[in-house]
Amino acid sequence: MGLDSSDIQGILQIDSELNQIQDVDILLERILLEARKMLNAEAGTIYKRDGDHLHFSYTQNSLKEKGLPAGQKLPYNSFTVHIDEKSISGYVAMTGQLLNLPDVYNLPEDLPFSYNKSYDEKTAYKTTSMLTVPLKTNVGGLLGVIQLINAKDDEGRTIPFSKEGEPIITHFAANATNQLQMALFIRGTILMANRVAQLKDSHETGAHVNRVASFAAEIYDRWARKKGLTDTEREHTKDTLKLAAMLHDVGKVGINDLILKKPARFTDEERIIMEGHTFCGARLFTDDTDYDRMAAAIALTHHENWDGTGYPGKVDYRNAYYEVCQIEVEGVERTGEVWHAPALETGEDGRARRLKGEEIPLPGRIVAVADVFEALCSRRVYKSSWDPASVYEEIRKLSGSKFDPEVVEAFFEIIPMIESIQQQFPDVVHEEGKKPSA
Repeated sequence: MGLDSSDIQGILQIDSELNQIQDVDILLERILLEARKMLNAEAGTIYKRDGDHLHFSYTQNSLKEKGLPAGQKLPYNSFTVHIDEKSISGYVAMTGQLLNLPDVYNLPEDLPFSYNKSYDEKTAYKTTSMLTVPLKTNVGGLLGVIQLINAKDDEGRTIPFSKEGEPIITHFAANATNQLQMALFIRGTILMANRVAQLKDSHETGAHVNRVASFAAEIYDRWARKKGLTDTEREHTKDTLKLAAMLHDVGKVGINDLILKKPARFTDEERIIMEGHTFCGARLFTDDTDYDRMAAAIALTHHENWDGTGYPGKVDYRNAYYEVCQIEVEGVERTGEVWHAPALETGEDGRARRLKGEEIPLPGRIVAVADVFEALCSRRVYKSSWDPASVYEEIRKLSGSKFDPEVVEAFFEIIPMIESIQQQFPDVVHEEGKKPSA
């Protein structure tokens, strides 16, 4: 059975909406949601391909979500499946063929794969029907796998997925794969910019920027739901924020290595030089697009404090400039470049007036929490990582002084999601104990 006009119209509408999403993770989550809606699946998972493995990225389960507080989502799970014939998803990835299984607990004995019942045991959920679809490119490559679980009839009973639904989901998967390729290209471009920054600052790894950006996106999502923003506005802003936050510290490329790589705390003079990474980064985003405006705002303001004690304040970042001067760090004096930005308003100390409260753009206030949380959880040459309890205590203590209290409140309401993001983007360590390039 082929697609009728209503099927095609529905897929075209969804395709248009997916085309507006630029971030890989947000797109994957939306692809899974729309696939479930199409075939009335109670639950589902989506995998990204990573070499010869599938990485389990997102899970959705409307039954499980009913037990969550309003507006909250199931946290991410993180594990990998080998691409081979032993598992259902691995088999679909290996063969590139759709699998429609009416009952995974009663599979024919002659099949090479089996269902791993431990997934159900861990989640206290019974999987019965399953439809698994490859995300194949138009040249035969594989980007991932969609797995839909437990089709429901109009009475809410679990039934097998219909044969009639197979061409619909196959067509949808092809369109979704095209959008996913574009999102992967965008992320690759951003991560390339971060690899340039990492040449200057080894902390700017792919895992680090993905964690900060993911924290920020989920904090915003929770904040926006509490504010009653529409789904359209929330999803668009979340998508833009996720990408923009990945480049929050890209301005460090303009900071002299003597300062940036100093293995100790800064002097007052050095700290002022380091503060220049905010407007140095903001000036890189010059196009009049939602993304560039937000990326500039985040780069410029993610070190502003709620109580007005942050930096850089009211500066004209578009006209930032550098001067060549002598820089001395720990007895070493060399010629270097120092960035400056003209003050738009000055405070009592003669420097640019600091931003305070809601003068600070919301994306900057959100990334401030995400960035400090990530920094406290991470090891640095001058400090050890903090234990989780101490990190949470510090974030709560800084509410109302360094951080927007409403943003902190949203942060604490999604702690399970925060912790699962940390598992999703772990630091990769070489055998000798050194972090590789992102």
